[in-house]
Amino acid sequence: MILNYIQTNWIEIVGAILSLIYLYLSIKQKISLWIFGFMSSAFYIIVFFQTRFYADMSLQLYYLLVSVYGWINWHKIKPETGNELPATNTSKRTWLQLIVAGILIFAVYYLILSRFTDSSIPISDSIVGMLSVLATWMLAKKLLENWLVWIAADALACGLFFYKGLYVTTFLFVIYTAMAVVGYYQWKKKHDESIVIYNKRHL
Repeated sequence: MILNYIQTNWIEIVGAILSLIYLYLSIKQKISLWIFGFMSSAFYIIVFFQTRFYADMSLQLYYLLVSVYGWINWHKIKPETGNELPATNTSKRTWLQLIVAGILIFAVYYLILSRFTDSSIPISDSIVGMLSVLATWMLAKKLLENWLVWIAADALACGLFFYKGLYVTTFLFVIYTAMAVVGYYQWKKKHDESIVIYNKRHL
């Protein structure tokens, strides 16, 4: 029975494994995360197409592009310190821009899903898609609060995938939700430590 499940769902299983590696590397702020993110997205494009998660399928296409951008952006060196691009807090202006962008992204997703596809859950699918788009962009920019957005997106996605019978992916997103909490505190700890070091150097 187990072997049969693996043979039937091997694409989803491989995608889940790659995604877990991507998540671990994200928490550790390792630039190689973008390589595994790119590969996992390629596998999940197939999974979501087969299960009619069209918003999530388009999201994986977006992930492919952002993975390339993230790889390039994370290679940038901060001129004043000579160190790698650090994680930073999201400014009030950026939050406002993200809220406006989120409303527009949700509207586009919902319009397309409700009118041009046979999606059975267009509202929920659109919300997850919108949050994931924003969180991925924030990760590529190395904004600390990307993890808070991921917590919301992953928790909602758990319910959707369970509803669709994607049990491996449901389990994956339960882990995602928990690890997003870990990721936030890990990044925050490192961010706070860097501020302390910076202040000591400039006293």
